[in-house]
Amino acid sequence: MINIIKSNHRGRTKIDWLNSFHSFSFSEYFDRERIQFGPLRVLNEDFVLPAAGFPTHPHKNMEIITYVLCGALEHRDSTGTHSVINAGDLQKMTAGKGVYHSEFNPSKVEDVHLFQIWIVPDKLDLTPSYEQITLSKDERKNKLQLVASNKKSEGKIFINQDVNLYLSDLEKETEIKLQIENGRGVFLQTISGELSFGKFRLSQGDAVEVSGETEIIFSAKSETELMLFDVKI
Repeated sequence: MINIIKSNHRGRTKIDWLNSFHSFSFSEYFDRERIQFGPLRVLNEDFVLPAAGFPTHPHKNMEIITYVLCGALEHRDSTGTHSVINAGDLQKMTAGKGVYHSEFNPSKVEDVHLFQIWIVPDKLDLTPSYEQITLSKDERKNKLQLVASNKKSEGKIFINQDVNLYLSDLEKETEIKLQIENGRGVFLQTISGELSFGKFRLSQGDAVEVSGETEIIFSAKSETELMLFDVKI
């Protein structure tokens, strides 16, 4: 089954310092048809104004991944971690049995553009932990770059769940084929550019859910950046 989610069909939170687009039900946005995809529970595209951010708040039993596209995000949490997540960095916080954290745009002039991802873990009440890596764009030019999974490996984020997260930067006319194992599905999010996906066209902000298929083929119609989740469903 192929389910296209157009960018303007996402939920939205817009307040004085935050413009956020929600692929799944989040905060005051609720759609009974858009709760989660497998263990992928939240996929928010956030734009945070300078000198603003999320005040200290709690999380529990969730794998929370932050991918910064532009700008920087300052992170503090109750484990004592204090870091700055720069553009091109990938960060994961295992909330586990409970953690408090805050995220703040330290710039006085530049917005920060990021994706916030929540994944339901495979075990409850884990010890809270933190990871952060800087990604190499060269490793995802015209191919899928595995950046997070449930297998520990240098240069990748470890997730406490059977999820593979890929990033890719495609040149125009580049084609990607991906085999999908039985019992698994794919969620593809277009970050920028334009994709041809079968008879469909995906533009910036559009996404597609794939289930019950054995293979997908997509190609870039312009320079395109995307993220892709391979999950158990």
